[in-house]
Amino acid sequence: MTVRIGYAAGAFDLFHVGHLNILRHAKENCDFLIAGVVSDEMLRLVKGVEPIIPTSERVEIVRSITYVDRVHVETVPDKLETWRELRFTHFFKGDDWRGTEKGARLEREFGEVGVEVVYFPYTVHTSSSALRHALEIMAASQHRTDVAEEGYAATGG
Repeated sequence: MTVRIGYAAGAFDLFHVGHLNILRHAKENCDFLIAGVVSDEMLRLVKGVEPIIPTSERVEIVRSITYVDRVHVETVPDKLETWRELRFTHFFKGDDWRGTEKGARLEREFGEVGVEVVYFPYTVHTSSSALRHALEIMAASQHRTDVAEEGYAATGG
């Protein structure tokens, strides 16, 4: 029997139920699950995003999930280079990639080395981008409140 080694990568910043869902589904479809945590540097380079939670803390969070057998910190953008290091047999991704140019490229490249790309339902109602946006709105609102209160105090209102 062939051991199914799965790989599910993500930023896992602002960890939420969508992250948990993909790791759960991935573990249900493999014998050994490696979770790839994208490093701070890679998030900045590839996504142009400043992480809220630093890499070391995201690794600890993901390592604590019972579905995860091993954590790998991604420091290169090339998934094939990661595969050469880890030799997983299945690559797990949210189905928001299915039918996209990036998804097709992933399927083609991994197909050439015998890795199956498996898609899982994307958790539409929760995403790190949506959480990040909500935090930005809350911070801006708090800033306006602070400025208004300072103005009130300065005028002796």
